[in-house]
Amino acid sequence: QLAESGGGLVQPGGSLRLSCAASGFNNYAMAWFRQTPGKEREFVSVMSRRGSGMYYADSVKGRFTISRDLAKNTAYLQMSSLKTEDTAVYYCAARETLDFSNGRYRSPSEFDYWGQGTQVTVSS
Repeated sequence: QLAESGGGLVQPGGSLRLSCAASGFNNYAMAWFRQTPGKEREFVSVMSRRGSGMYYADSVKGRFTISRDLAKNTAYLQMSSLKTEDTAVYYCAARETLDFSNGRYRSPSEFDYWGQGTQVTVSS
């Protein structure tokens, strides 16, 4: 089970940190996706189960940082320099292992566990 928190309303240029607490399993690869109405779920970032590999969508590279605390079994997404186009429902996802050689980690279908989502709204 995954539970996201930390969403909210923020002004453009501001920051937010999302959290994703996992229960029932640990040391899985963790990812963040986002979705806006009428659009498909979009890859944001992923971290390998050991934390050695991190990948980002081009649209968030340099602004978002994924991290995890293995002791707390929690993943985080630090979002900075937020833009209005970052407005979406953000979901965390998990899978025991991921093959990072083929780019399939960008597909929601690769993940077995999902959180309920947390709304992020960037607006002045």
